[in-house]
Amino acid sequence: MAWNEPGGGGNKDPWSGRSGGDQQGPPDLDEVVRKLQERLGGLFGGNKKPDGGEPGGKGGGSGPRGFPGLPGGGFSLKTLGVVGGILFVLWLASGIYLIQPAERGVVLRFGAYAYMTEPGPHWRIPYPIEEVVKVNVDEISSFTHKAAMLTQDENIVELELTVQSRIQDAADYLFQDQTPDKTLRDATETEVRTTIGASKLDFILTEGRSAVAITIKDRVQSLMDRYKTGLEVTSVNMQPAKPPEQVKESFDDAIKAREDKERLENKAEAYANEIVPQARGEAARMEADAKAYRDRVIASAEGEASRFLSVLTEYEQAPEVTRERLYLETMEEVLGETRKVMLDVKEGGNSLMYLPLDQLINREGGSGAARAAATAQATGSEQGQAPKETRDVARERRAR
Repeated sequence: MAWNEPGGGGNKDPWSGRSGGDQQGPPDLDEVVRKLQERLGGLFGGNKKPDGGEPGGKGGGSGPRGFPGLPGGGFSLKTLGVVGGILFVLWLASGIYLIQPAERGVVLRFGAYAYMTEPGPHWRIPYPIEEVVKVNVDEISSFTHKAAMLTQDENIVELELTVQSRIQDAADYLFQDQTPDKTLRDATETEVRTTIGASKLDFILTEGRSAVAITIKDRVQSLMDRYKTGLEVTSVNMQPAKPPEQVKESFDDAIKAREDKERLENKAEAYANEIVPQARGEAARMEADAKAYRDRVIASAEGEASRFLSVLTEYEQAPEVTRERLYLETMEEVLGETRKVMLDVKEGGNSLMYLPLDQLINREGGSGAARAAATAQATGSEQGQAPKETRDVARERRAR
């Protein structure tokens, strides 16, 4: 049965579940809109009707400063000015921005480069007049380049290097070159082939590796500056170069021979460093000995000359005494070196007696009496007999 069918079971409201006089239908859409217009009109300064009715009614009119056609009399000029001022302040506040320490801000005015800002808070004319592009200038980017190329002495070498770079000028990086990173790769490949083609294989594989890397870095940076890419090459790390696999064994033998050569050269140099100082020290010692001998001989000669002059002075004053003294000193010097003893006897006595004192002195294990007899002096008697001390010694030896 329909809900509004006449009869006892009709006139029921399907929305509220009620029937009869208590029935309530769905809210009127026009009423809702009207109430909303009334509230907005009261919020923004709408005027009431002359008869005290609410604004927005059928007979309602707009105030003297309202806009015709708007419900409730519309917005007043004062309200529009306040709202516009707030929106303008918010628009100006949207131009405040912050640049981090690792960033640089590139300000674009109508899409064209205007200026660049450093880290910190800044203000720009808000969009759409100006906008800011933030560029990280401290971030390090890197790529690896690997290729086989020909050296100056017509050898093939396999080379691998890593290039690291960062943004130096944010404006140049954004506007001067369309693809600065690709330009860096192309410049690296060009300069690597140029540098390797001007170097020999031995130089690249041994002590020239660091020099080649530095040369490549400088040349690539020169190209980056010429093209105004805004990039700075921070480092070029070159891996040890390798020969092709086909000649690797022969090349390893050549390297081993070169290492043996260097080892032997170092050993010879160490020996030279050890022997040369010794020879120089020996030469210095001999030179010092020669100087000392020279000084000693000169001093001795000067002493002899001085002594001769002093003797000459004494001789001129007393010739006889000086001759006698010189004779005695000379005899003392000559006879002091001999081991023979000459015994002089008195006039009229026997001939001289010779005692082998040198043999008695040098004899090993001789008794004290024998040594005493060897040093005793004999005076020789008129009858030619030996002294008493000598006879006692001889008798004692026969008794043994």
